[in-house]
Amino acid sequence: MARVLLTGMSGAGKSTVLDAVARRGYMKVDTDYGGWEMPGALWDEPRMSALLGEHDTIAVSGTAQNQGHFYDRFEHVIYLHVPLQVLLDRVRSRTNNPYGKTADQTADITTYVAEIEPLIRRTATLELDGLLPVRDLTDRVEQCLCS
Repeated sequence: MARVLLTGMSGAGKSTVLDAVARRGYMKVDTDYGGWEMPGALWDEPRMSALLGEHDTIAVSGTAQNQGHFYDRFEHVIYLHVPLQVLLDRVRSRTNNPYGKTADQTADITTYVAEIEPLIRRTATLELDGLLPVRDLTDRVEQCLCS
């Protein structure tokens, strides 16, 4: 069994895939919710360390400036890639998360794709096409959880 981090830009489908993984019976933590993120887009390091120390099999989703501090505790770091225009369309139309609706947030997402995405892609152990059907993405994440 394995610990998996599902990461990517806002609107990539991380929460959707994570929810599908949870429906298959795996423990999940979506760091966008529940106070996992501290000011400055940083994960609460003591809390994340405790979580990963307590669970041999877990799917975690999110993107934070300090996520690289935890890569050695994940067997798989999966980058969910989606083209910029699709990201922007998704964040504008989603109802479960308010982020991405303002012009400033849209500009931030565009900047993150240009500056942050290349860094995450280089350090991921696997990249998945976020345009694939959710079932296919969930199958692949589940394979990683079982490896």
